Amino acid sequence: MSGGFTDHFGSVAGAYAHYRPTYPAPLFAWLAGVAPARQRAWDCATGTGQAAIGLAAHFDAVVATDASAGQLAAASPHPGVHYQLASAESSSLEAASLDLATVAQALHWFDRPRFFAEVERVLRPGGVLAVWSYGIPELEGEGPDALLQHFYAEIVGPYWPPEKALVENGYRDLVLPFESLPTPSFAMDVGWSLEQVLGYCSSWSASARYRAALGSDPIDQLRPALAAAWGEAQKPRRLHWPLTIKASRLGSA
Repeated sequence: MSGGFTDHFGSVAGAYAHYRPTYPAPLFAWLAGVAPARQRAWDCATGTGQAAIGLAAHFDAVVATDASAGQLAAASPHPGVHYQLASAESSSLEAASLDLATVAQALHWFDRPRFFAEVERVLRPGGVLAVWSYGIPELEGEGPDALLQHFYAEIVGPYWPPEKALVENGYRDLVLPFESLPTPSFAMDVGWSLEQVLGYCSSWSASARYRAALGSDPIDQLRPALAAAWGEAQKPRRLHWPLTIKASRLGSA
């Protein structure tokens, strides 16, 4: 992204906060283990704070920034997390003040050269930048999964912003600026009801763009077909998201 900030999620901040999956606890333990210290971490483009709260279990202080006032208004409060409105490329954080910078499911929206320069400015020597993303989940059951994949690709597919391509190729072409670090494999697994899956789909940026463009809700197309294939609506079905993680360490002084 090279232009000004476009708020893809402000209009769906409530759904984003309620329906987005939480990241696995071992991920945050690993991040704390590779950071040079556990004093201060920055969660950039925090959204409603999913990653920031996970980091707060391991760091003395977490600064969580986002350029969307709507997202921050829906963020979960936590005594160890300080939320502030700021762009990824101009954080206003002090130079050489951070042990860790993270970006969860958001790097594809950034002006990456400017963001990487900002990270280099605010990390301490030996500090770590870690970014991760996830794509469309696998939904338990051949029929329900086929409907979910069709909704993603065909119903709201034309409304995904072009930046989403970086996520869809699993960050394959992404190169981080510093010394590359080997990363373990992590995944997210949940058991969700039909309504939770529909709420999650409603929180997608493409769903919001569909509603803005057409004046109707794409979930109205998904709901009856998925309900018919689901069976008992309250019965949870498993969703599985593999995480793509890349990390790099700023060199010593």
